[in-house]
Amino acid sequence: MKHQINNFLAGLVTYDYIFFAAVALLFILLLVLAVVLRNRLTLAVLIILFAFIELILGSTLGYKSMHAYLYKAELKVTEFKALEFTDALVLKGTLTNASKLPFTHCDVTAGAYKVSGNSLLDMLYPLNPFAKASIVVKQDLAVGESVEYKIIIEPFTYSNEYNITTGVRCR
Repeated sequence: MKHQINNFLAGLVTYDYIFFAAVALLFILLLVLAVVLRNRLTLAVLIILFAFIELILGSTLGYKSMHAYLYKAELKVTEFKALEFTDALVLKGTLTNASKLPFTHCDVTAGAYKVSGNSLLDMLYPLNPFAKASIVVKQDLAVGESVEYKIIIEPFTYSNEYNITTGVRCR
């Protein structure tokens, strides 16, 4: 848990600090407004409730949507195949910077998950892939620039039908 928190804090940029400061300032202003309106109890309680909702949902959803806009990357898988003589799956593709800012660091992840005939299970399997791997692309990518990547998922011994998921997080 400590490692995840340190990675999150190390990945923050100036925009994140400004955003979190604005969310905290709005939270404090709403609390002050609730104190000023303490004579109207129901309105004050609703403002306090809204302040805490804004603090929790505003910070998480705002962070995700801001990073989806500022650091948008397109990941395209051009080829994937299971190797015959080694228990491995190889994915090849391209990573394109489709954002407004240049990238210096990208985490590319890939996972393989089962396919069944059951629609309920087919919705759950992508959430927990049975085999996964990730790579770090530490290369300067200007806006609109692309780079090729290759991920090797091993050990990969699954012989039935499967699908591949990919994801990318850049900064």
